[in-house]
Amino acid sequence: MNFEEKIKHEVIKNFGVAYRAFGLSKLMGHIVALLIHSSVPISLEEIAKSLHRSKGPVSQIMRRLRDRNLIRRVWQPTSRKDFYEINPEIFENAYRNNLELVKSNTRLAKQLKNIVGKEKNSNLGTLKMRLIEMEKFYEIMEKHHENFLKEWAKERDKLYK
Repeated sequence: MNFEEKIKHEVIKNFGVAYRAFGLSKLMGHIVALLIHSSVPISLEEIAKSLHRSKGPVSQIMRRLRDRNLIRRVWQPTSRKDFYEINPEIFENAYRNNLELVKSNTRLAKQLKNIVGKEKNSNLGTLKMRLIEMEKFYEIMEKHHENFLKEWAKERDKLYK
């Protein structure tokens, strides 16, 4: 195995570990790493072969990655196969996906706080305070996410000028 192949293998392995740590599929991390590593679009068949996996699970993960706007399907005039590459805004889109989870937690906290707030039962005081805390926590997180995305847009522009 030459140096470039060792690096490619190491990147793929570590992305799998990282994705698994976030509660996602290790295969998802492997696919993202393979596409990040590649300077040209790759067919579904090539992805499956490179990762020693069958096309079924790879195809399912590809759909999930497309739904999350992390990869995109590209047309190749010389082939009828589907080819894929990373979305140029892959990291920003991954962050935006996380921001949607934060917003969902904010909505959940507000909804539950309103339900608990209507109850006259004094035994719910601790729960009510924790829901208020949860709501405030995620509201601040949302604000910082938005500020981060603005700063990132400026930094990304610098990278590609």
